[in-house]
Amino acid sequence: MKRRLWHLIVVRSTAAIITAITCLVFFVQREAPAQPTLPEFGNSFAAHHTHVKLLLSADAAKPGDTILAGVDMKMDPGWHTYWKNPGDAGSATKIAWTLPPGISAGEIQWPLPQKLPPAEVTTYGYEDEVVLIVPITLEANAAPGNLNLSAKVSWLECKDVCIPANQTVEAKLSVGNESRTSGDSATIDTWNRRVPVSKNPPRFQAVWEKAANGDTRPLIISGRSHWPAKDIEDDSVDFFPDASDDFEVQSATEIISKFSADVRFRKVVKKFSGEWPKEISGTVVIEAGNARYGYDVSLPVGEKLPAMPEQPLGLMLFYAFIGGLILNIMPCVLPVIALKILGFVSEARSEPGRVRVLGLVYTLGVLVSFLTLAGIVIGVNAAGHHAGWGMQFGNPVFIVCLTTLVLLVALNLFGVFEVALGGRALDAAGGLTTKSGASGAFFNGVLATTLATPCTAPFLAPALGFAFSQSAPVIALVFLMVGLGLSTPYIVLSWQPGWLKFLPKPGAWMEKFKNAMGFPMLATVVWLFSVATADYGARVFWLGIFLVIVAFAAWFFGEFFQRGRRRKPTALAIVLILLGGGYAWVLEGRLHWREMVTGTDNTAKSSGEIDWQPWSPEAVAAARVAGRPVLVDFTAAWCVTCNAIVKPALEDSSVAAKLKELNATALLADDTLTPPAIAQELSKYDAAGVPLVLVYPKNPDAPPKVMPQPSPLQLPSSYRGIVLDALVEAGK
Repeated sequence: MKRRLWHLIVVRSTAAIITAITCLVFFVQREAPAQPTLPEFGNSFAAHHTHVKLLLSADAAKPGDTILAGVDMKMDPGWHTYWKNPGDAGSATKIAWTLPPGISAGEIQWPLPQKLPPAEVTTYGYEDEVVLIVPITLEANAAPGNLNLSAKVSWLECKDVCIPANQTVEAKLSVGNESRTSGDSATIDTWNRRVPVSKNPPRFQAVWEKAANGDTRPLIISGRSHWPAKDIEDDSVDFFPDASDDFEVQSATEIISKFSADVRFRKVVKKFSGEWPKEISGTVVIEAGNARYGYDVSLPVGEKLPAMPEQPLGLMLFYAFIGGLILNIMPCVLPVIALKILGFVSEARSEPGRVRVLGLVYTLGVLVSFLTLAGIVIGVNAAGHHAGWGMQFGNPVFIVCLTTLVLLVALNLFGVFEVALGGRALDAAGGLTTKSGASGAFFNGVLATTLATPCTAPFLAPALGFAFSQSAPVIALVFLMVGLGLSTPYIVLSWQPGWLKFLPKPGAWMEKFKNAMGFPMLATVVWLFSVATADYGARVFWLGIFLVIVAFAAWFFGEFFQRGRRRKPTALAIVLILLGGGYAWVLEGRLHWREMVTGTDNTAKSSGEIDWQPWSPEAVAAARVAGRPVLVDFTAAWCVTCNAIVKPALEDSSVAAKLKELNATALLADDTLTPPAIAQELSKYDAAGVPLVLVYPKNPDAPPKVMPQPSPLQLPSSYRGIVLDALVEAGK
């Protein structure tokens, strides 16, 4: 405030001196020959270096109408005027209206300004031209006739010096029984589209990055840009703050992330007096391609939770191993476990050395997959994103590929076609060659890892939450330990051949068992298809068509190429045509499989008794200010634990009754499409991903209580009891 006041004093003093000199010159030269007058600009005249004119969007209007007025300001080359917040210096343009009875003017709607040099004294304003938009409302009792609308415009114009100026401008409006647009309506409409959006802007949030350093403190602002990363340049995201006497948001902007429609940047707040602000308002500015967009926002500023106490690396590695071990009994991995049991049965009479090799190859497939996941996490962190467990399920391309792959696995188990099996049906499992057995074992390891990622388990969540905030080598080490835990039971069995005697002997039952295991795989396809609905909306129908084409191509391949006796090249050509046509016509032409649904509400909906509202930091803040307890469920359509344990636990009449009794707010945070705001919120609690359930007490100053991670064998009723106890405490 002091610096802004100092700049204003300097500006005013300079302007006063220039005005005095101008007056002195005028009196000294009062006998001089008259100079040519400045050219007229419509119904106004040139004042100093800015030419002002009053425009109306209508020549005629009816009582009850609202029209737009535009104060058109054209600046001479090199001169500029100021925005509503001039910045480190300058003064905002003001408009004082003189209007007939029954006619009123609204607030100025400011088009998006520019940052004006020099950088060390940053200001916000306009060069060349600006049209300030003002809504003009005619009351029902507005008198008819030709009325005169008048406004006194005051501004500060600057180049090498700053000069205060003012001008009265006028326009005529006919009030009667008809409405008629004016010749200036197109100009006003053009400038009105440059006014920042104030209703339903994209969701942004602000959070303090760390503690204050003296009178300055870093602030992180994040949200969705709605444009692909290729259109977002390094310097095209900014925040123009509203003016405040207690603090200022400094002009420098540091871009943290601008990928996958995730925009995050850092600003520095300087405090002049009072407490640190609990709310920041202003305009988020985004340039995409040749377009420039602004969003007026008012953001509650959240406190970043203090980091959890440093955990010993050895303990976290132990948690990672135990969590990976528990993943073997999670429903995500059960279909693959069945396949491994079948593999062990088929190899029971093989050489012990061969069994050990296949166990190691399976483990290698798991470890390579987990190292790949670790590499993705490291890359995401390096790009400034918040990595999360199961984040790849927010990618629609991944969902389509995985759904197709699992469908092919199911069809293979049904015997529609054969990949790793060398003979027909029954005795194929016992006749695997070394090469096919190894490739099958490696593929099973990759598939087990892929299907395990939407599941979380006790011990796994804290280990991964710890890993995501560590260096690249630690991330890789933790992920390797999870993979080692997942593959340990198979290593033990493969290196203890004597234990295989407890398994049934190979026989004809294996073919029926193999066919039966196709049904859990089909169930997995159905689940993945439901996840794809969140990505594609009604377009998901075409994914179903594509899967039917793939299934038909697989049947044709098995029936006429693998088991056929004639025209095998023709059969293979037909299969390739089916797959190529399905890809081009369905995936690219109809499904648009690389494009998620936009412009729709993807918030998870509840069919239970609880009135779930969409989660946002603002919704949490509003409920807490009102003194209401808050229940927040972070969930996702692809999260098995969320839908198998947490959702049934919360969607219960006892929880609904308790929420109603406490006048509590229930918020649902849908992480299906992995929005950046939810990823950032999860990271505050060192959560590797969903599920996460928070219970905020009605005391707005008390921190939320984090519900424990559900056990894979935990009953929903047991988890419900934990949540109810937390709600009772929150209401006290």
